Amino acid sequence: MQWSRIAVFASGQGSNFAALAEAERAGLLGGGRIELLVSDKPEAPVAKRAEEAGIPSLLLRPKDFASRELYEAEIVAELKRRDIGLIVLAGYMRLITPVLLEPYGGRIINIHPSLLPAFAGKDAIGQALEYGVKLTGVTVHFVDGGMDTGPVIAQRSVVVNAGDTPESLAERIHKIEYELYPEVVRALAEGKVKLEGRQTIIRR
Repeated sequence: MQWSRIAVFASGQGSNFAALAEAERAGLLGGGRIELLVSDKPEAPVAKRAEEAGIPSLLLRPKDFASRELYEAEIVAELKRRDIGLIVLAGYMRLITPVLLEPYGGRIINIHPSLLPAFAGKDAIGQALEYGVKLTGVTVHFVDGGMDTGPVIAQRSVVVNAGDTPESLAERIHKIEYELYPEVVRALAEGKVKLEGRQTIIRR
């Protein structure tokens, strides 16, 4: 598998997918190339974004399969056919099973709108505001079998302002996501990330 051959998984609007595709066009992914979009919602706007960007898509409805494992087996077969080396989750709203985790262990990453391990799971921005923190942010991490529990690759903080709403805070967080995710994907595609236990080292 070549780390530079990338599949992006997404379920919704695809704003992080679009940011990654734009980074590739601008040469900001180094040798990284997005070879495939995988989506569990064929009608989602991200599918249109991929079409407009000229990126092939694998659009599958999980309910068309007898189990989650059979659904993911179909995906794995396509990833192997395309020699995908790095899976980038970008708003993919499904937990990954061992069918995908085992052949791609240490090659799946995700982005989360908090400074993990704080505010894992759904509605991290709402959780942060409800808790009253003064600082939150963005985390890019490897994916393991848990909910946002994999080793952290990179983090960037965002100040929570007095009077912030979920929308205003989300806008600033998304801006950081669109900058940080391409940087991490480039480092991975270029073989500059080393994982030792839970410690991640990024060579410059």
